[in-house]
Amino acid sequence: MKRTLLVIVIIAAIAACMPSAASAQSIQRKRLVNPDSIPDELVLVGEDTVHMIIPQANYGRFDRGLFNWLYVPKGRWAFGLNASYGELDTEDVQVLSLIKNVDMRGKMYSIKPSISYFVRNNQSVGLQFNYSRGTANLDNLSVDFDEDINFSLHDISYYSESYAIATFYRNYVGLGRKSRFAIFNEVSLEFLAGSSRFKRPYDGKPRDTQTTITQGSLNFSPGLSVFIQENVAFNVSFGIFGIKFRKENQTTDGVDEGSRFTSGANFRFNIFNISLGMMVVI
Repeated sequence: MKRTLLVIVIIAAIAACMPSAASAQSIQRKRLVNPDSIPDELVLVGEDTVHMIIPQANYGRFDRGLFNWLYVPKGRWAFGLNASYGELDTEDVQVLSLIKNVDMRGKMYSIKPSISYFVRNNQSVGLQFNYSRGTANLDNLSVDFDEDINFSLHDISYYSESYAIATFYRNYVGLGRKSRFAIFNEVSLEFLAGSSRFKRPYDGKPRDTQTTITQGSLNFSPGLSVFIQENVAFNVSFGIFGIKFRKENQTTDGVDEGSRFTSGANFRFNIFNISLGMMVVI
């Protein structure tokens, strides 16, 4: 987590030293209105005249004096690549005197290329593809509460792999006249297919359980976007809310054990659901 926050701080510092992102997006600014008397400003995007402050309906809300500045104008294409990675590695770890000799390794990563089109100023729709993979190996773990409650686990492994496609809508809120920083919220509808494999000893014999997965989900992911150089933005997003429907079919040692259907919703911050990525706007 500390490493992720450090990366975000470094990117923001670099962005502060860069030229205006508006010039990076080939927006020709022509000050048609005096900004000293009116907070808005008109710019030329191609052959169109666009307001720097995007008009929004108030719907009776209290006016806090906040504006949605133009970040990416209508008609642009964006190509993105997000990635996430998490790793855990322990060797001979001991927790008090209860858990001893913990040898465990785990990795999880995902790669998400995407393409989107800005149908309105600061609003885009697109498609995203997702490949994810996770592995975990528990070589040894000993638990000793007292003479009657003690056991050990060893030679346990888990593997998962999935492919997904999603359609999404992303709404940006520009944070300044220079069009460099923005926050956004992304809503995506995703369909996933994958499999997992769980190996462990049972009664002195190895057991192999395989599961095939089909899943549909609706996800909400807020984030931060920063233009760091010409046409290139750095994005960080946080998956905090989702609704999913999942079907699983399971076999153990080649014998069908049945299937199950589950559904649920969650609202929590997950350190393993932080995505870092780049976006190219043309």
